[in-house]
Amino acid sequence: MPQRQMKDPEEKHLVSKKPMQSSMNQQISSPVLPNNGDGWEDGQKSVGRKKGRRRGKGSKVEKLQVANELDVSSKSLVFHRRPGYGQMGKKCMVKANHFLADITGSDLSQYSVSINPEGTSNKTNKAIMAQLVKLYRDTELGMRLPVYDGKEILYTAGLLPFTSKEFMITLADEDEGMDTMREREFKVTIKFVAIANMLPLRELLAGKQADNPQEVLKMIDIVIRELVAQRYISFGRFLYSPTIKRPHQLGNGLQAWRGFYQSIRPTQMGLSLNIDMSSTAFIEPLPVIEFVAQLLGKDVYSRPLSDADRVKVKKALRGVKVEVTHRGKVRRKYRISGLTSQPTRELIFPVDEEMNMKSVVEYFQEVYGFIIQYSHLPCLQVGNQRKVNYLPMEACKIVEGQRYTKGLNEKQITSLLKVTCQRPHEQEMDLLQTVHQNGYEQDIYAKEFGISVDNKLASVEARVLPAPWLKYHDTGKEKEYLPQVGQWNMMNKKVINGSTVSHWACINFSRSLQETTVRSFCHQLAQMCQICGMEFNHEPVIPIYSARPDQVKKALKYVCNACCKQTWRERVGVTYCHSSRQQWLFVW
Repeated sequence: MPQRQMKDPEEKHLVSKKPMQSSMNQQISSPVLPNNGDGWEDGQKSVGRKKGRRRGKGSKVEKLQVANELDVSSKSLVFHRRPGYGQMGKKCMVKANHFLADITGSDLSQYSVSINPEGTSNKTNKAIMAQLVKLYRDTELGMRLPVYDGKEILYTAGLLPFTSKEFMITLADEDEGMDTMREREFKVTIKFVAIANMLPLRELLAGKQADNPQEVLKMIDIVIRELVAQRYISFGRFLYSPTIKRPHQLGNGLQAWRGFYQSIRPTQMGLSLNIDMSSTAFIEPLPVIEFVAQLLGKDVYSRPLSDADRVKVKKALRGVKVEVTHRGKVRRKYRISGLTSQPTRELIFPVDEEMNMKSVVEYFQEVYGFIIQYSHLPCLQVGNQRKVNYLPMEACKIVEGQRYTKGLNEKQITSLLKVTCQRPHEQEMDLLQTVHQNGYEQDIYAKEFGISVDNKLASVEARVLPAPWLKYHDTGKEKEYLPQVGQWNMMNKKVINGSTVSHWACINFSRSLQETTVRSFCHQLAQMCQICGMEFNHEPVIPIYSARPDQVKKALKYVCNACCKQTWRERVGVTYCHSSRQQWLFVW
């Protein structure tokens, strides 16, 4: 259990007076740690003012540097000593998905950030801070390159020239759905909060008893993430890019992107950057009309969409961001809100307050010189509901980097699993490629904060343990078996404690299988279970029930009720077997 030690008031890593009150500061100074039922310790001590002390001439920053250092924890930690080393098995060296890291910079400074008006997204907040750094880094920020978490925390490698300062930042961005650029003004207030002392972390890594550096690790984690976040698309803690590895086609306008998760960890080897690879589905950045053709799997260039096709396309495209291609270098972006029920050639809209009407085909030809070729297709509805805008499919292209959040079909899931299931050497190559692409050693943030990351996988000692003997029932032909290369089967073997299945039923959802085939499968299943040592009744409670695949709930309810009436049981178990050609559901 971590030991708590009383600190001397002269130690600099104590908070000797409370920093500026804010919810963020309270979060930093009270890290979540196991209390073992003893409650929380504040860990802050007040240093009294000495009588007759002369007032120093130091700056406010120098005073706050000593007075407001970050309280990492009131608990002291030390790595538990390893009790011993194993002797069994064959020794070997293995590579782990860890990359040794080091931070040579001085203590980190933490600042609170407030942006008014409030209610902006993290993405907008980061754009505001990026504009602030661009305008004031060489002057007001004292050449510092800060790292911002997009919410309320800002970190710098050293102190800024001020303890509190306000900035007025103007941000210009596109007004979605409108053909104008809007400018918004924000007031950004940056206030000094505390200094994170790096000494406890270095002592902990050296094996000494030290304060828990959890908040310091969190700071380093945010800094290292900032090194690469600007070059990737982030979703939660994962970062994705089509450049890590060539995107894998999933079909129906989707593709799999490779990505990774990273976090800094203290280990007995030192600081380590742990990286895990990941894959997820993205919408392929295609012309919208080509995406629709892939989605429906049919020719849409010469034939109109049916009502069912239009509903499917509308569901797939709603919320997707597109950019127009009919205005030359002007690539305005819009978010799709719907799909017109009429084809483009039938669409008209008012062009003035006198309600003079004009067709979409005429408007695009007169205003943009764009001739709509596929007027039999519906238009995309974009923008807000106050002003509906019509965009022809052929004039729009899907914006790159949009994650697909809807469900995948079976073929797409299988294809995605093939991407993620890799051999060890393939995983190693992807990890090395990711670290090389991230370029930690050349990144401006890495240089600013003195962070270095090794470009080789960490090697650790391991042992290949001998396989254990497997014990089976004495009535089987083979009573014991030693697995070879981690593999074994149940041929000529029986389990020691076989379960009993007295009542069961089967539901067939496949339209292509005859009842005799399903009955044969059920018989073979019961026979195999008995051979392996189970007690399995050969006959189902009710005859095999066939149902449509879109009526699973209805069929399951019927069969469960029928089984309960036959067996007087209140509860039943369900086993669902599914493949691309065959679907069975067992009730027992």
